[in-house]
Amino acid sequence: MRDILLVGAPNSGKSALFNRLTGLKHKVANYPGITIDVGKGHLVSDTNVSLWDFPGTYSLTAVSGEEQVAIDNLRCALNDDREAVIAMVLDATRLEKGLTYCLQVAREAARSKKTFIVLLNMMDIIENDDLELDIAGLQAALGVPVFPVSARTGNGVNTAEQAMVSGEFDLPPWAETPDVLISGSAQQIGDRFSPKGDLLVRRQARLDHWLLGTVSGGIAFVSIMTLFFQAIFTWAAPLMDGVEAVVLSMGGLVASVMPSGMAADFINDAIFGGLGAFLVFVPLVFILTLIIGALEDSGYLARAALICHRPLSYFGLSGKSFVPLLSGVACAIPAIYAARTMSSMQERLLTYVAIPLMPCSARLPVYALLIAILIPDGTFFGGLIGWQGLAMSAIYFFGISTALLVAALVSRLGNDNRRGQPFILELPAYRVPIARPILRSALNRAWHFVRKAGSVIFMVTIGVWILGYFPNGGEDLAGSWLASLGRFIEPVFEPLGLDWRYGVAIIASFLAREVFVGTLGTIFGIENADADPAPLADQIAASGLSAASGVALVVFFTIALQCVSTVALLAREAKSARFAITLMVGYFVLAWIVAWLVFVGSSALLS
Repeated sequence: MRDILLVGAPNSGKSALFNRLTGLKHKVANYPGITIDVGKGHLVSDTNVSLWDFPGTYSLTAVSGEEQVAIDNLRCALNDDREAVIAMVLDATRLEKGLTYCLQVAREAARSKKTFIVLLNMMDIIENDDLELDIAGLQAALGVPVFPVSARTGNGVNTAEQAMVSGEFDLPPWAETPDVLISGSAQQIGDRFSPKGDLLVRRQARLDHWLLGTVSGGIAFVSIMTLFFQAIFTWAAPLMDGVEAVVLSMGGLVASVMPSGMAADFINDAIFGGLGAFLVFVPLVFILTLIIGALEDSGYLARAALICHRPLSYFGLSGKSFVPLLSGVACAIPAIYAARTMSSMQERLLTYVAIPLMPCSARLPVYALLIAILIPDGTFFGGLIGWQGLAMSAIYFFGISTALLVAALVSRLGNDNRRGQPFILELPAYRVPIARPILRSALNRAWHFVRKAGSVIFMVTIGVWILGYFPNGGEDLAGSWLASLGRFIEPVFEPLGLDWRYGVAIIASFLAREVFVGTLGTIFGIENADADPAPLADQIAASGLSAASGVALVVFFTIALQCVSTVALLAREAKSARFAITLMVGYFVLAWIVAWLVFVGSSALLS
């Protein structure tokens, strides 16, 4: 049985090749540092062959967490007795960035008697831009087999796959070459065989001149981020309306054919009242992931990190924090993993402090529900900009600003000594985003959102329904077990103008933020079981929730730490349970204090 190890520099297309060869769906993006753990799969054509996807690194000397993962696992594989093929993936458009690592690994492979080949990726760009690349000469200079491939189109992949599975090759001629000669040889080979032709270079330079310009770069960044936030709410509205119509239709159809009683109440109130209220917001997650995927694939995300480096440095962070923070807009879990790309543990911890304050997609249902209650549904500029979309932008701005201020405070108190260190980030080539993988990733993320939160929401919904339905059969919610539990914790949230129902939903939401909407949907569904079903926002508005309490609730959810899964991962990645628990308790207290101040101030302004 043969193992194939895909190694190479960051952003060279290893994961894209891995997905094509295995049929799996690992995270792929046009940004360095996306792969942070070693992935494993089996070839579609031969399930007896294992394929390993290693995080990217520039040399055998690690400068970050994910590089250390790659190097440690590679050394273990080289020292293993199992038959293995080391496949070095090089970016054909940027040979120079991966050649030093290529020759270093070739040397180690020769010493370990392992087969070593080169997969020359991105050949579709070479062909489309009419660039000249002497593959035969490059192969002769490296002394190892070179296979031109394109992970994007699949050209050459089958030939390379067959060679990796059954081919027999001579060992690389670098076994006795010291590091100093490795570096010099890599530079000479790169200078000699880098693609000839300036079309690609000129095109990249023109785009960078505009997108990284002092004035034009700032305008482009603000415009792109504004469209990003508008899309999350305003442009998702038609999809949300469609999902809501389907859920209501299904609920009405089921209720019409079932006899009245506990079973009908359970189906109508617990299932369609709880899960239905949550499913309405899945389109928000889909569009959010879709846009982030397009930004990554285009190569702009790395430019945004560069643009953000100077302003982020004022808050103790760096441009490398931008991607974890932006990933936190989708979910805190991948954002925490993304912080592994940082070489400084101090900077990584500061980023961990900021990530929970980013308005993640799990909070979107809560924000969307409260915005629908508090903000009128109106648009301007031909329907492109909506008041509710602007409110969503304001919430995101508040969350991001709070994250930066807290990071700055922690940085100052922690005597951060990283100031003045150089900021180095590889800028990937601009590429036209590929619709299919981006769409697939967005659909997978939306489905993962439903599957991950759905089971938790279902269990919580059933628990809430049972507590609210008994002991009086749902006739009087005020006399139920749920009301008793809510009144026990009500003193904590009463200063914010919130009654026991919101206290129950807040406590339940620490299992998963999405549970808040489902819990309220169940509570209000039970309370209005005899009335005609109406959207949850209308029911809450009719229940007497004040504008001041609604704003305070938004503020509380923006600051309070996220789900239990986030706390557990923070403890593992920071290697400190104390750090994670302190962050959870501290943010809960901070959220309550700021929410109370907002409630008092809003009440005074509105009175």
